[in-house]
Amino acid sequence: MHPSLRRLLIGTVFFVTTLVVAVAGYTLAGWTLLEAIYMVVITIFGVGYGEVRPIESPTLRVFTILVIIAGTSSAVYMVGGFVQMITEGEINRALGARRMMKEVESLRNHVIICGYGRIGQILARKMAEARQPFVIVDSSHDRLEQAEAKGYLVLHGNANDESILQTAGIDRARFLATALPDDASNVFITLTARSLNPDLIILARGEYPTTEKKLRQAGADHVVLPATIGALRMAHMITHPAALDFLDQNDGGANLNEVLAKLDVQIDELAILPDSHLVGGTVGDVEVRGKGTFIVIALRQASGDTMIHPTHATPLEAGDTIIVMGHRGDIPKFAQHYSLKRQMQYRGARH
Repeated sequence: MHPSLRRLLIGTVFFVTTLVVAVAGYTLAGWTLLEAIYMVVITIFGVGYGEVRPIESPTLRVFTILVIIAGTSSAVYMVGGFVQMITEGEINRALGARRMMKEVESLRNHVIICGYGRIGQILARKMAEARQPFVIVDSSHDRLEQAEAKGYLVLHGNANDESILQTAGIDRARFLATALPDDASNVFITLTARSLNPDLIILARGEYPTTEKKLRQAGADHVVLPATIGALRMAHMITHPAALDFLDQNDGGANLNEVLAKLDVQIDELAILPDSHLVGGTVGDVEVRGKGTFIVIALRQASGDTMIHPTHATPLEAGDTIIVMGHRGDIPKFAQHYSLKRQMQYRGARH
């Protein structure tokens, strides 16, 4: 039990016990119950209206003195515990907020999650599992309490406010994901975030397909339409049930990366460093030098543009990132030999 709460309970028990004993003592001295209660109240609380009856007996006078000492002491002790409990709570909240602000200020290349609703909760859980630093911005105290209970960094406020985004470290962030259920808010947050950090990668949620164009015009790099994704998933379940059964094997718990892992295959991102031998070459050169051990499935250029299934003649420059699919053991060797930096791996656990 918390010390301040224990102190409050002890003081309360002692105070109530004093009242009961005092009333019983005056009753045994021949006073009526009402007279005894009245005497105890004016004695302990120091009202001083005068005794109901003259206290001439030395024993009764000593008893009254003890009632005054015990009653006032227990009352002070009880009130002190209550004040301590409130004060400690306020201090702990202040220290917790200060600690959280320091942690937010220390973040670099982190993710800002705007909205801790259904999608925001899933996104936060996945970021925590991937050990990707992130901070949640939400205007609901209840949702933030849930997030804080999980150990997440949180900021209370409206993500539409520039000052809140600046407090979240938008100038140091790498990603911003706005996952609010309101399209207008997501558009405004995207517009605000883009103006604060032109290099930020913004992922925006859209409820309606017509919103996608607006979000991209506001500066979103990627737009996610949950309703569309869900509908496509259901359509594939109807039109391609065998393929989905293969990908959803193991009681539906396996994802694509786990399936690839069983086949000893992985998807990897390889960043081309300035001193790499591949600078000035082409996508075809990468596959040739890989000797057929993997294929290039996408290219994210230094400018930020992404090309799906680039042609063999596509040139490579320093700062580009090639996304390849191939055997597990071959990709690390290739990256080391050609001075490439492996940024991220997509693979499941080996079974």
